[in-house]
Parts: sequence; structure tokens; C-alpha cells
Amino acid sequence: MMEDTTGSNPQSLGFTEKLKSWLSWSWTYVCFIWFGMVLIMIYVLWSPLKLQETLTSVFLNTLTPKFYVALTGTSSLISGLILIFEWWYFRKYGTSFIEQVSVSHLRPLLGGVESSSTTGLFSSVNGEAEPRPSVSECKVWRNPLNLFRGAEYNRYTWVTGKEPLTYYDMNLSAQDHQTFFTGDTQQLRPEDAVMQKAWRERNPQARIRAAYQAIEMNHECAAAYVLLAEEEATTITEAERLFKKALTIGKAGFDSGKDINLLVYIKRRLAMCARKLGRIKEAVKMMRDLMKEFPLLGMLNIHENLLEALLELQAYADVQAVLAKYDDISLPKSATICYTSALLKARAVSDKFSPEAASRRGLSTAEMNAVEAIHRAVEFNPHVPKYLLEMKSLILPPEHILKRGDSEAVAYAFFHLQHWKRAEGALNLLHCTWEGTFRIIPYPLEKGHLFYPYPGCTETADRELLPSFHEVSVYPKKELPFFILFTAGLCSFTAILAMLTHQFPELMGVFAKAFFSTLFAPLGFFADKMESFMPSSFWHQLTRI
Repeated sequence: MMEDTTGSNPQSLGFTEKLKSWLSWSWTYVCFIWFGMVLIMIYVLWSPLKLQETLTSVFLNTLTPKFYVALTGTSSLISGLILIFEWWYFRKYGTSFIEQVSVSHLRPLLGGVESSSTTGLFSSVNGEAEPRPSVSECKVWRNPLNLFRGAEYNRYTWVTGKEPLTYYDMNLSAQDHQTFFTGDTQQLRPEDAVMQKAWRERNPQARIRAAYQAIEMNHECAAAYVLLAEEEATTITEAERLFKKALTIGKAGFDSGKDINLLVYIKRRLAMCARKLGRIKEAVKMMRDLMKEFPLLGMLNIHENLLEALLELQAYADVQAVLAKYDDISLPKSATICYTSALLKARAVSDKFSPEAASRRGLSTAEMNAVEAIHRAVEFNPHVPKYLLEMKSLILPPEHILKRGDSEAVAYAFFHLQHWKRAEGALNLLHCTWEGTFRIIPYPLEKGHLFYPYPGCTETADRELLPSFHEVSVYPKKELPFFILFTAGLCSFTAILAMLTHQFPELMGVFAKAFFSTLFAPLGFFADKMESFMPSSFWHQLTRI
């Protein structure tokens, strides 16, 4: 039996911490002492060894111009390679490699504090300091409108040769399916055990084979038909047929209170099939019935499917009724909620909106409400406008999204861009007003306006959720790290020196002499001042020693 060693030997741990703190405290002073000793040594050896004449003769008289060309050229090449690596690392990971290594390894030695802590005080919307909700701000959510793998994602792969889903995203889906579909049974049936393994399979063909194996063991295995509808069906019509079969053969089990999660999943996907096949009123009815039958499953966000279908029907009064229920201050927000509210308010004024007229007469009450709604939506998710305004190309949405992140923006714009285009002038109003949000919140990572400060973890999570061929949108826009600018300047400067030395060796020799004379001038001045303060006999005795 293994013992818990987390709290053992407190004396040794206390000694280690004391030793580490003493080393951190003394490190700074050791550097200053070493620097002082170097200066004293240079001064002591300055006259006896004739350092000034030696350095001047070596660097200016002995070495040829070809050496300086090789020296500056090599320096330029090395700094250029470092610049290329730093730029690649920044584009891929959003940070400087040198800076990251310095923070990770040198800061603890110098007694610094880790900056990656998730706790801390942040300003709330009323300006008071309060703990920031670090648990939920970077939580990954299931995309309510996720596509079908066989009928949509795989077709994209066949046409383009690109994988629209990341392994991280698909692994999260596998975990969801295991949780949803095997949670209510006391003992797993043989076919359930096969399906539980099937969801974990990384190879799509292996998942499909496992589903057929489960059907051979039990022809009434609804979960197996769900997998086939998701993965093997190449059309929405075929997927709908398989979902209907899963619903039919499993009704007895559902009526007895088992597999409720599977029932909700199948009915929801059937409603989405009806929406994709153009039977929108039928889809709306199925979604409303599902929300009434299972009101406690609000975390599945079925209302977002309903909002999209109602917008397609242009039933704006019904959309407003749904928003009145779910756009509540006590409920979690989403891009769909915020931007749909902004769309309804923009639609009321956008057909007659003119920036020139508004600048002359000012904004009316309705226009002000629309602008404020747009600012609210942009503050919640600042990545969406570039997709709606088609300033950035869209990709297929992932199966999971991060609220307020680029993944949520892609998912929202993919399904709702057509609704914004249908409202005359809405995109024009968005184009004229969305950037004004950033003047309201100049420091989004420190303090928000209507929401909590923008989470700093969205970029990392979005890079895991979105495919590598997509350029992840980053907010706030990061400035180039210091080391990239430094290496770029060093590379350019040394390259210019190499070229000038190669073309004008004599002239550059004059400049080199002047440079080194200027460089050694402070040391000579320091030595003269020391001579005036210290008696010459004292230094004479030291040099004899």
C-alpha cells in the first residue's frame, strides 16, 4: 500500500525553501559585486599590461578588413536565423520563445513570481475589485449547431483534402458521447460496452465497424444507429432515416426512464435534419416540444437552434419572445444571444440609416439603442464582426466552442451571416459602429464595460479547437515582442556593416578607430579619476604583488 508523501518531512522542505529564498536574495547582489570586481581588475591591469595600446593594436591594426566582413556577416546570419525562428514561434504560439524561456527559467532564480496564476483581483462592471471567475471563462462548450461528420465534415475533406476537425475537438466529442449515452444504466449491456469503446476509437472506420458489431449483438441498439447516422451517412436524408430508426427501436427503453440523454440527442438531431432539409416549421415545432418536455436541460442550449430556425422563417416577434426569456442578466450569455439582440434592434433602423445624416442631426433613440446593442455584442465577442463583414474568410465550425473566442465567432457567423444579409442595411450599421466598442474598453484584459474583463486564455484554447490552416483571431491584438524587434534591428545593422566594410574598407577602418576610441574613453576617464583619488605608491605595490 502506497503512502502519501505530500506532507512528509516538513523540516527538509522548510530548509529547501529557506535555501532557495536566500539564493534568490543574494543573486542580485552577487551580480553587482562581480561587476565591481571586473571594473577594479581592469583598472589595476590597465597601465602594467598597456591594455589600451594592446586592444587598439589588435582590433585596428592587426586584423584585416576581410575579418570584419566575416565577423559582421556571421553576426547578421546568426541574428537572421534567430529572427526567423522567433517570428515562426510567435505566429504559432503567440509569444516570444526567448521571453518565454527567460520567464520560465530565470525569473524563479531571481525571486520573481509566476505570472500564470489563474487567481487575482479584477475590476467588475461597477469598478469594484472582485475575484475573476477563472473556472468558467475558459470552459469549452458543445456547439449547439454542430454539423454532421459523414454528411458535411467528410464531404469537405473529400473536396479540399483538409481536415476541418482537430483531434482535441473530436476527443471532446467522444467524451461527451460516452457521458451522454452510458450514464443511466446500472450495468452495461454487451452492446453498450462495444459502443463505449467505439466512441473512443480514433479511426472513423473502426468506429463504424464497432457500431455494426453492436447491432449484430442486439438489433435494437439505438446508440449504434446514432453513430452510423453521424459518421457513415453521406447525406442529411440518410442521416435522418437512421435517426428515425434509432428513435423507433428505442422508445420502449425511453418510456421506462432509461437513456433520456440519448432520446434528447436523437430528437434534437432530427429537428436539425428537418431544418437542413428545408422543413423549417416542422423543425421549430420539434424544438419547442423538446424544450417543453425537458425544461431542465437548458445547458444543451436548444434555444440557440430555435433562434436560428425562427430567423430563417423571419418570425422576428417569436425571436424577440425567445430572447426575452434567455437574454437575462442571471443567465450565461453567448454570441447568438448578444448578436441576435443587436440584429433585431439594428433591423428596426438600418434600412434608413445614413452615417452622414446621423453626424449632422445626431442619433435618434432607436438608433442609439441599436448602436449600444452592437457595442454590447462586440464587447462579448469581438471576433464576430470581421466574419459578418467578410473581412475574414469562414471555415466549417468546430464541434466545440469557447465562449467569447474565435471558435464561437466562426460558429455564429457560419449560420447567421445570411440573416444579417437579409436585414437591409444591418451590415452597414455594423460596419460603421462596431469599432467604437474598443474606445469604450481601452484595456479589455483589465476591466470590462458590460461584461467581465476579456479572458486571456481564449487564444490557446481556440488554437486547439480550430484547424491549423485557419488563422486564429486574437484579441486584443498583440504587439511584436521586444526580442523580435531587437533581432531584426541587429540583423539589419550587422548586414549593413558587412556590406559597407566590404565596399569601403579604408573608410570603415577610420570609423572603427573612432568608435573604439570613443568606447574606451570612459575607461580612461575612470582610470584618471582613480589615479587622482588613490596614491600612486598604493597601486605600485599592488602591481608588484
